[in-house]
Amino acid sequence: MRRAVLMGLVVMVLFLQYRYWLGDGGYTDKRGLQAQVALQQAEMEMLKARNAALQAEVDDLKSGVAAVEGRARSELGMILPGETFYLTTNKP
Repeated sequence: MRRAVLMGLVVMVLFLQYRYWLGDGGYTDKRGLQAQVALQQAEMEMLKARNAALQAEVDDLKSGVAAVEGRARSELGMILPGETFYLTTNKP
């Protein structure tokens, strides 16, 4: 009788250890989820920084004409009346 109870307890402990290490929602799954959470948090921090930079650019464009003018000059080639445009080329 004592031996049967001991064997039953050993089988139960082995079963519980299997479920802990390899079963659904066990240690292995937990480690995988933690890795996914870390990746998501890193991506979220990168996107937060990008959003902050974009928000700063939007605020700058809303607040002043100089920012809009500078962007128009660099991206669209804007020239104001009375200015002279010079095109330079670098020949190697």
